[in-house]
Amino acid sequence: MAESKGMFRIENGRSVAFTFALVSSLFLLWGFCNGLIDVMDKHFQDELGLTRAQSAWVQFAHYLGYFLMAMPAGWLAGRLGYKGGIIAGLLIVALGGLWFIPATTISNRVQTGEVSANMAFLAFLAGVCLIATGLTFLETIANPYTTVLGDPRFAATRINLAQSCNGIGWIFGPIAGSIFFYSVDSAGRSTGSQTLWIPYAGIAGVVVVLAIIFYFANVPDIKVEDEYHIDDAAAPAAHSIWAHPHFVMAVAAQFLYVAAQAGIFSFFINYMTAETPPIPAAWQSAVDGLAANAGLLSDWLKGWFVAAQSGAVALSDKGASNLASIGFVFFLAGRFSGALILKRYPAHAVLGVYGATNAALALLVFAKFGWVSVGCVFLSYFFMSIMFPTIFALGIFGLGGRAKRASSFIVMAIMGGAILPKLMGYVADSYDMSRGFIVPAACFAFVAVYGFNWPRLSRAELSHARPADVAGR
Repeated sequence: MAESKGMFRIENGRSVAFTFALVSSLFLLWGFCNGLIDVMDKHFQDELGLTRAQSAWVQFAHYLGYFLMAMPAGWLAGRLGYKGGIIAGLLIVALGGLWFIPATTISNRVQTGEVSANMAFLAFLAGVCLIATGLTFLETIANPYTTVLGDPRFAATRINLAQSCNGIGWIFGPIAGSIFFYSVDSAGRSTGSQTLWIPYAGIAGVVVVLAIIFYFANVPDIKVEDEYHIDDAAAPAAHSIWAHPHFVMAVAAQFLYVAAQAGIFSFFINYMTAETPPIPAAWQSAVDGLAANAGLLSDWLKGWFVAAQSGAVALSDKGASNLASIGFVFFLAGRFSGALILKRYPAHAVLGVYGATNAALALLVFAKFGWVSVGCVFLSYFFMSIMFPTIFALGIFGLGGRAKRASSFIVMAIMGGAILPKLMGYVADSYDMSRGFIVPAACFAFVAVYGFNWPRLSRAELSHARPADVAGR
C-alpha cells in the first residue's frame, strides 16, 4: 500500500523537501529581478527625461517577455519535463543579465552624442525583455511544481511558502537598485548610468551556478491530480481547460492582479517623492546622525532626503527606493502569515477578503489623507502578498496533466503588468500620483469577486476535494 502523502512527501512516501527548497530558490531569484525592475522607472525618468507613462515601457518590456514566452515555455515544459525547463530558463536569464554590460556601454555614449537617448533606452528594454523570457520558463514550471510536491491539501500553503522566497528577493532588489541606480559621486553627480550593469552581471553568474546544481539534482516529474478526469481517454474533446470557469476567471484575475501590483510597485518612488507630506526636519537630523556613525551602513543611510522646491524636507529618489524595501518587508510578512492562515481557512475566502481590503486601501490612497494614505500604500503590500500564488493554485485546481498548459495561460496573464501601469501613469500625468491609484482599486475589486465566487465557479462540491482542502486545511 502506498504511504500517505505529507507536506513534502509524495505517494511512495519519499521526501521531496530538498527538491522543494531548491525550487524555492528560483522564487528568490525572480523576486530580486522584479525588485530591480520596480525601482528602475524613476532612474530613466531622471536620466533620459521620460514622463511617468513613458517610463512604464520598462514594465511593458518586462511583461511582454512573459506574454511571448508563456506558451512556448509550457510546450517545452511538457517535453523537457520540470528539470529541463528550469535549466533552459536559467540559461536565458544568464544571457539577459550579461546583455546589460553592452547596454550600459551604449548608454554611456549618449553623453558624447554618438547614440540617442531612445536608442539607449531600447537597449535596456531588450535586456529587461530577455531576462523576463527566462523567468517565464521558471514561473511556468516552478509555480505548478510546488503544488504537487506533497499532499494536494497543502498545495496553496506550499506555493505561498515558496513565494515567500520571492518576497525576500523583492526586499533586496530595491536596495541593490538604490546603490547602483541612484548613487552619486563626491561632486553630487549621478553614477547610475555607469553602474546599472553590475547587479545584472551578478545575476548572470548566480543563475549559471544554479543551472549546474539543477543538472545534477534529483527533480522528479510529478503530475497534478486529475480531479475532473479531463485526461481520461473517454473524455470528450470539448472537455478542455477552457471548459472550467474557475480556470478561465483565474486568468482574468491574474491579469488584473499583476496589473495592480506592477502599477503600485513601479510608481512607488514617484508616489513617495511627490505625494508624502513634508518630512519633519528632526527625521532628517536623525538619519544623518545615524549615517555618521553607521560604519558600513553609512553609504546606505546617506542621501535619503532632499530640499523640496517649497523649502521643506522631502524624500529623495534613493530614500524612496530604500523605503520600497520596507514595503517588501510587509509583502514578505504577508506571505509567511498567509501560509499559516491558508492552513486554517479556505484559500478562496482568504483571497476574497484580501482583495476587498486592498481595493479599500487603494481608494484611501486615492482620497489623499496624508500620512494615512502613505501607510495604506505599505499595507497594500501586505495584502497583495498571497494573491499571485493563491490565484495560481485555485486556477489549476484539479486539471491533471493539463496543469502545465493551464499554467502557461495564467503566466501569460502577467501581461496585465505591461498594459495597465501605462494607464495608471497616464492618470498620474493628467492629475497626480494619488489619483492613479483608482486603477489598482478596480483591479483588486475583481480579484475579490473571483475569490468569493470560486466555489461556484469550480463546482468543487462535485469533487471529493472541498474548497477548504485546497487551502491546505
